[in-house]
Amino acid sequence: MAASVWPRVAARVALAGALVLGFSSELSAQVLVEDGVVTHMDALPKRLQGIDIEEHLDRPLPLGLQFKNTSGETVALSRYVAGVRPVIFTLNYSDCPMLCSLQLNGLVSVLGKLDRQLGKDFEIVTVSLDPLETSARAAETEARYRGDLARPDGHDAWHFLTGSKASIDALADALGIRYAYNEKRKEYVHPAALVLATPSGHVSRYLYGIEYRPRTLSLSLVEAAQGKVGTSVDRLILYCFHYDATEGRYAPMAMNLMRVGGALTVLCLAAFLGAYWLRQMRRRGARVLAVPVEDARS
Repeated sequence: MAASVWPRVAARVALAGALVLGFSSELSAQVLVEDGVVTHMDALPKRLQGIDIEEHLDRPLPLGLQFKNTSGETVALSRYVAGVRPVIFTLNYSDCPMLCSLQLNGLVSVLGKLDRQLGKDFEIVTVSLDPLETSARAAETEARYRGDLARPDGHDAWHFLTGSKASIDALADALGIRYAYNEKRKEYVHPAALVLATPSGHVSRYLYGIEYRPRTLSLSLVEAAQGKVGTSVDRLILYCFHYDATEGRYAPMAMNLMRVGGALTVLCLAAFLGAYWLRQMRRRGARVLAVPVEDARS
């Protein structure tokens, strides 16, 4: 690779890193690589200012918004959020130079390790940030990522949509995702995050970055489904753990753990005492039955 290309590559890597890391935790210092020069900053560069995620937990999504699927058919968002399964939303676009492919590859990777089945337990909707993206271009991207799935039986449940700027902006606003178009670079600047919605279309959880823990995503889907998917053990884990946004995972909840521990202790004690009393009653019954036999022999 020519030496003149390296600064541009480094700049894009730094930009992706800033976007990925900057929204998973608050960074004490920012690092930017521009034209091969490393600069430490206390604030984001101007082109990244305003690019953010404002969590809108439990906010209803505008399900009447109109988009186009990869067949060119106009569809309402309600087709995919139909009260049956939770939905994972991502905002990306096909001609994104780096971040979108990193994020979607990370999603494909975690889906192969998940103990939930795409199409049965949840669906995915990826909406293009580019209002000029055609349905044909989106179809190419859809085919690529569907083809990468380790479990192809659920690939029809990953939907790629395009739409007008008004529809894209309305959905992004409801999800709390702040993005912008960089005229100089001719690309969209946006954060990397999965947004989970309940079957009824309310925002449930945000998972940041380009790599996702299978157990975290699995529990987030159980939570988003409001207990309609997952095992009793999963629901018990959700009762004992809460989502820690700073760590990007579910962390123990002391009070609920103590309650569950106390309940288990009571159950174990009751089982022990019940078994003990049952043995004592059987022994007493055996002694009572043995007395008439001895009296008859005498």
